[in-house]
Amino acid sequence: MPAGERTDEALILAAERLAAEADRLRFGAPVAFVYNPLRYAWAAHRSYLHRFGGGPKRVVFLGMNPGPWGMAQTGVPFGEVTAVRDWMGIEEDVGQPERTHPKRPVRGFSVSRSEASGKRLWTLMRERFGEAEAFFRDHFVANYCPLLFLDEQGRNITPDRLRSADKQELFRLCDEHLRGLLRELSPQWALGIGRFTEQRIRIVRETSGLSGLKVEGILHPSPANPQANRGWAAGIEGKLQSLGIW
Repeated sequence: MPAGERTDEALILAAERLAAEADRLRFGAPVAFVYNPLRYAWAAHRSYLHRFGGGPKRVVFLGMNPGPWGMAQTGVPFGEVTAVRDWMGIEEDVGQPERTHPKRPVRGFSVSRSEASGKRLWTLMRERFGEAEAFFRDHFVANYCPLLFLDEQGRNITPDRLRSADKQELFRLCDEHLRGLLRELSPQWALGIGRFTEQRIRIVRETSGLSGLKVEGILHPSPANPQANRGWAAGIEGKLQSLGIW
């Protein structure tokens, strides 16, 4: 980080660079639609980084990529709209992707549908820490990939399910961004929300001289994961307490 530059400013510059580089990528089938909320929801994402990205942080949580009813609407990782607006105090104008699937419209902060994974994650943090500022004092939540991918039917395609040729350049950009984020925030712990992001953190750690970083994974809160539908919050609290993180 250049002398005199704040951590949140460094994260904002890095996110702008990632957004521009990701925009240049092209993806083959089954991808039919690509949403880049770092572009059309940039004002909200920038507010998130500016308000809560001041480092260092003790713990960084890493999700995979935007969900259609979360970050794709609000520009915030796991960005369930009521959590972002009412708990974090962020509400900004949101534009539109270049192309949208009719089943996955972008309505920004007027979206009526709740994003279940984000609701579970942020409800846990609100119940444990109270005010958002208390959580973000030494925690941060980021996504590995900034893009949402949809097929012709509007079904979500996670980055691990892309064509091998498409993964190569995308993962290079995302690894580079994650490497910079971890260096800026200097966490003791990096926690992958799901197995995929835990693996990406471990890969980046081994190639970045971050040998002191402790890496673990936690269960993803998606309702599509049957395990997450059986006391997800209590299980996560128990695991983080057993690790000495909480």
